[in-house]
Amino acid sequence: MTGAATGRVLVSACLLGRPVRYDGRAKRSDDVVLARWTREGRVVPLCPEVAAGLPTPRPPAEIRAGRVVERDGRDVTDLYERGARITVETARRAGCRHALLTDGSPSCGSTFRYDGTFEGGRVGGEGLVAAALRRAGVAVWPETEIAALDAQLRAGGVVQDAAGIVEAYPISRGNRLDL
Repeated sequence: MTGAATGRVLVSACLLGRPVRYDGRAKRSDDVVLARWTREGRVVPLCPEVAAGLPTPRPPAEIRAGRVVERDGRDVTDLYERGARITVETARRAGCRHALLTDGSPSCGSTFRYDGTFEGGRVGGEGLVAAALRRAGVAVWPETEIAALDAQLRAGGVVQDAAGIVEAYPISRGNRLDL
């Protein structure tokens, strides 16, 4: 990587075409910016749920009353928290100050998530991974804001993420995940 366009970005693996979503499919982004970042070696791919040991496919899960539950009511919060810890550690080791995540997920949702009814209702809020990354100082962006993230990277830093919540700084400076 050369010039002003530097910095590694943690990216939801499903956006890169990997079939890791709950339904066994990908949510590939064909954005030219993501393709460029991949060529430049910036992309650090990760699916927090798979990293935590969840299978693909797996039952859909949503956040209800602060817990991650599957449609049948099984509480899988511990697995999703494990995925959040692994993701923060991966970002720290790779030097990622930014993350591009799939919005809506109970892990990666950064501007919205599903409401816990399993009926498609959306609520503002974030998933466990997005929240943990922000607490660790990583700027989190939904896939719909890739152009804004690219502009921040090209400018040489970040003032705030897509939700205007965090000022990013390297998480290798002793920040840790407190779930």
